[in-house]
Amino acid sequence: MHLTQIKKALPNFIESRHDLFIDENINKNIDKKPVVCGSRPCSGDVVMQTNDYLSLNNNEEITNVHIQAIRDNHESLLMSGVYLLGAEDKPKFETNLAKFTGFESCVVSQSGWSANISLLQTICEKETNVYVDFFAHASLWEGARIAGAKVHPFMHNNVRHLKRLLKKNGPGVILVDSIYSTVGTVAPLVDIVSLAYDYDCALVVDESHSLGTHGPNGAGLVAELGLTDHVDFITVSLAKTFAYRAGAILSNAKTAYCIPIIAFPAIFSSAMLPYEMERLNTTLEVIQQSESRRIRLKKNAEYLISNLREIGFNIRSGTQIIGLETGDDANTLLIRNFLENNGIFGSVFCPPATPKGRNIMRFSLNAEHTTDELNRVIKVCQKAWEHPDLQFF
Repeated sequence: MHLTQIKKALPNFIESRHDLFIDENINKNIDKKPVVCGSRPCSGDVVMQTNDYLSLNNNEEITNVHIQAIRDNHESLLMSGVYLLGAEDKPKFETNLAKFTGFESCVVSQSGWSANISLLQTICEKETNVYVDFFAHASLWEGARIAGAKVHPFMHNNVRHLKRLLKKNGPGVILVDSIYSTVGTVAPLVDIVSLAYDYDCALVVDESHSLGTHGPNGAGLVAELGLTDHVDFITVSLAKTFAYRAGAILSNAKTAYCIPIIAFPAIFSSAMLPYEMERLNTTLEVIQQSESRRIRLKKNAEYLISNLREIGFNIRSGTQIIGLETGDDANTLLIRNFLENNGIFGSVFCPPATPKGRNIMRFSLNAEHTTDELNRVIKVCQKAWEHPDLQFF
């Protein structure tokens, strides 16, 4: 037999796994597509799918700096960040972001996902208790799993449940988001900080959805609440307000030194490139000067939330992230299609991002949404609420 004459088939156990997934998650849907995949918006539609909350993606100043930095950079640094550990000077962006958020040091990673994996792999081991909010980002759960820690989930924003677990199991690491990405709820950070002190715990706050949008000059919700000196670690995805593909860990100097040596995502991935760091540093400067955009974003959120609640929707959010609870896939598809046919585009959240049968249609607001656009959203949502074939929870 000549190997060039045949094409190897996948083993049956892989084929069966793929077939089962497709049958359960795609073929049963009325349009034979994943529930998260709707149609594409057209000109004039209201798009609330992006996490670019301050609308910086096409900022001319940031773009020009990025282009020039690419032209000016002649270094070939396609290597693991561990080899750069002995550099005399940290990248300017890491220094400036640490200072901006009030932390001693900063490590920039390839994504928010790798930031959380890296931090938890650095600070946890097999006997470490990890207390994680049920709605915390999947990367926090995965980081604790990879570290082999003892994971103790607590009910969402339920301080009493967290306290019971701490009493039972003892010191460890508490993991929360400041603003939760599914329904936009805000963590009770003051109470959680108090528990961290009382039970000798380290506290990790993922500020992916609040850095840039909240706090003095956008320094985040932790800074807004005056808790910077009482939070051990902040992690952040820079693919939200910073409108770029990267992540960051804010910490003490010793942890920052250890991360590139211990964490697998840092060791086995190439470091960020110099021109990317230049872009991020300019973005940080723009964010600090964008108070008017933060004000508009907050007003947009308050306006849409109040009107949707008046219609009857169960809106738990107090932020720019608004979730409509849509139940199972079949009902979610009907709602998604109704909204999109009326020019309103949000994002469907379903397993593994949500529990089975508890899907969410998420609206992500930005600073450039106009009152007319928000009124269109309200009008279409009113029709959806009254539609006999659609159900909201």
